[in-house]
Amino acid sequence: MDILKKVQGVREEQEKLQWEGTLVDYLELLKEKPYLAQTAHSRVYNMIKQKGIEEVDGKKTYKFFGDELFGLEDALEKLVEEYFHPAARRLDVRKRILLLMGPVSGGKSTLVSLLKRGLEEFTYTDEGAVYAIKGCPMAEDPLHLIPQNLRKDFEEEFGIRIEGNLSPLNQLRLEEEYGGKIEDVRVERIFFSEDKRKGIGTFSPSDPKSQDIADLTGSIDFSTIAEYGSESDPRAYRFDGELNKANRGIMEFQEMLKCDEKFLWHLLSLTQEGNFKAGRFALISADELVVAHTNETEYRSFISNKKNEALHSRMIVMPVPYNLKISQEERIYEKMIKESDISHVHIAPHTLRVAAMFTVLTRLKESDKANISLLKKMYLYDGQNVEGFSDADLQEMKKEFSDEGMSGIDPRYVINRISSTIIKRDMESINALDVLRSLKDGLDSHASISKEEKDKYLDFISIARKEYDEIAKKEVQKAFVYSYEESAKTLMDNYLDNVEAFCNKAKLTDPLTGEEMHPDEKLMRSIEEQIGISENAKKAFREEILIRISAYARKGKKFDYQSHERLREAIQKKLFADLKDVVKITTSTKTPDEQQLKKMNEVVATLIDEYGYNSTSANELLRYVGSLLNR
Repeated sequence: MDILKKVQGVREEQEKLQWEGTLVDYLELLKEKPYLAQTAHSRVYNMIKQKGIEEVDGKKTYKFFGDELFGLEDALEKLVEEYFHPAARRLDVRKRILLLMGPVSGGKSTLVSLLKRGLEEFTYTDEGAVYAIKGCPMAEDPLHLIPQNLRKDFEEEFGIRIEGNLSPLNQLRLEEEYGGKIEDVRVERIFFSEDKRKGIGTFSPSDPKSQDIADLTGSIDFSTIAEYGSESDPRAYRFDGELNKANRGIMEFQEMLKCDEKFLWHLLSLTQEGNFKAGRFALISADELVVAHTNETEYRSFISNKKNEALHSRMIVMPVPYNLKISQEERIYEKMIKESDISHVHIAPHTLRVAAMFTVLTRLKESDKANISLLKKMYLYDGQNVEGFSDADLQEMKKEFSDEGMSGIDPRYVINRISSTIIKRDMESINALDVLRSLKDGLDSHASISKEEKDKYLDFISIARKEYDEIAKKEVQKAFVYSYEESAKTLMDNYLDNVEAFCNKAKLTDPLTGEEMHPDEKLMRSIEEQIGISENAKKAFREEILIRISAYARKGKKFDYQSHERLREAIQKKLFADLKDVVKITTSTKTPDEQQLKKMNEVVATLIDEYGYNSTSANELLRYVGSLLNR
């Protein structure tokens, strides 16, 4: 079986990466590759950087997060540039707990999971290789073996700064197993794995009365005390707490602010001094990135308690708001649906976009400075051109509210409503109206929504519905025009002949009678008015078209129906306006004649072949647009 061959291939590749030697061998490796001695923070930063960085309009996008987190570019850039990068350079920020703070289902857990999974994979690469003292339960850095009084000499020779002291267990092993000869100590390459509890730890609070601090720092193995004679013998201690196992990598502290105080104080020493206290031993050195996450309510409650000031001062709080771009919100839904059991259901085009419009509207705040509607603000945030507003206005709006995106409807609610609609009605196809109806029905059972918020959200559903009406009409318009492509081309050619005659102050010849005629002003204006070209602007527009035709001719290219976007739009609208009565009749009559049925089938086929509908959703769209046109 192919899958078993692939498993075997992966195993063989991993076996090739195995390495073991003495400290002397490891130091030889460091002379060739000094980057192997990187800290936990620099390892995480290099892992992110290795995947690549794109810069567009001065904004950095990190490919590492690309396929999992959407619409959080600003938050992620801030996270990398203000925390990971300076921490990798050993600046003081690395002595802080990274606290991700944001609303539910905003991507905090996904972000941490990405870092953990990414770090696991990175340790299998040359750039992310990790070496540790063999047999050490904490995967201790071999450089801790270098005596304190020789570390300056080591730094001068290797260019590597050593931080941290040899753990009590390895101090004992050095004396008993190696006779104090550090050069003989065995070193091995290790690979991080959360499942195997190596390099990645996760701590989740439980009942404060029953949870033991040993979950963090390890515990005494009472069964070995008789053998070793003392509780203070390192061999009688299990170095299996999360802080032990996360050494050299990442420690995730889930729901950190719900923890009992005694657990949090251990983090003070770990982050500030790089060590923690366990049992009857001296301070144990640990190099790990501590990342926690919480919601805004718990965070506000935490900082309001004066007893937490010391811990708060050792935190870097990174807001992780909801996404505010409708195009990115669509991608979130697509990802969630793909991972679910409803991925087989046909979702009509624009369905997720309309749901995203509603969701993003609930997260935006009305600007006090700019005279702009939430709808226009939504489009502006999505990167679309909004008349009367520039990129500078956009940047000012983003600065206006520091907490914009920290509240509103979460993505899970939308997916839950879509799932509920499909399962309750046993549907194989859903459209935007189904989803909007379901979103509206679900507001009654949404526990965290006040009556005032519900009324506001109902208004947003109405706005999204109106936007969908316009989208639906344009979609059918395009499908009708596509089905009458020849008509569109003929109308285009006729318009261009008249424009050329108008600009050259010439006359046209009637192809049937041979009679000379003036350019058809009525025809040209009927097309130009479709896209708002005024009487005063018509001459400039026509001259622009003629210049474009000449430019195409010089390059040996043919000017056609697709060559000028605004003109194409005008032709489509003009043709659809002429066909509107046909659309009304065809979509609303209960007993269409043969000709009407043929036109209907042509449009349905276009919607299916060209725009991604299936038979059910295409017919539903036509009936709906027919009802809109008949109002």
